[in-house]
Amino acid sequence: MGLRSKSSSFKAGLTALALLVAVTGCATPQQKDGKAVAVMYDEVYDPLEPMNRYFFDVNYALDALFVKPVSEMYRGVLPEAVRDSVSNFLTNLSQPIYLINNVLQGDLNGAGDNMGAFFTNTFLGVGGLFDVAKLNTPSEDMGQTLAVWGVQEGPYLVVPLLGPRTTRAAVGGVADYYLDPINYAAKENDIEHFGAVRWAVNGIDQRSRAIEALDEIEKNSIDFYAAIRSLYRQNRNNMILNGASNSTQLPDMSFDDDDNPVKRN
Repeated sequence: MGLRSKSSSFKAGLTALALLVAVTGCATPQQKDGKAVAVMYDEVYDPLEPMNRYFFDVNYALDALFVKPVSEMYRGVLPEAVRDSVSNFLTNLSQPIYLINNVLQGDLNGAGDNMGAFFTNTFLGVGGLFDVAKLNTPSEDMGQTLAVWGVQEGPYLVVPLLGPRTTRAAVGGVADYYLDPINYAAKENDIEHFGAVRWAVNGIDQRSRAIEALDEIEKNSIDFYAAIRSLYRQNRNNMILNGASNSTQLPDMSFDDDDNPVKRN
């Protein structure tokens, strides 16, 4: 097998590994008496629903066959402290793009927190493995920035391997990739496959933290696709409003970020 073929296989494996981070862009609904409260299905602009349901089923199958088992293994093998350090490191790598988006949104206080968290945790937290700053900076992405600028969210999409998105979020995700200084630094230092490895590790880490939450949502959903779609959109709106909305608050589980996840038929 040639070098190019090996590289392609490596990237394909990592792509599959990272598969459902965005599909797990949903999380635990509010609880009452130990049972999940029924999901309220908001109206979502979903003109491509037949195609979206097809790709949702494809992603669901890949998750069941590969991503979920690997995530369970990851959680079972690594102690919680190590997994927390992985999460801290990944969050620290994202601080520069959070900073850029906060500046573009006019939130200079948030940008200052991003800068403080990045430099503090990089130099005092062993490259970001430990959250010394304790600033709890929320994720910010170009999808949120476009929303602040008044761009409409557009049709709901389920992207193969990446999961749920709105059109606005999908466009924002591409912009984030090219704006992220960390990606440029990796390229300048000839760190091969940096983006794929980062994406894969983040995907498995996030999926491992949502195993029970997604199982509970599926168990209590009449239509899992519609539940994920509704919860994803609620989560995105909550992120755009910086937690000021009245919608169900959900942990961020997106691959890089972004905008919207029955019992299966």
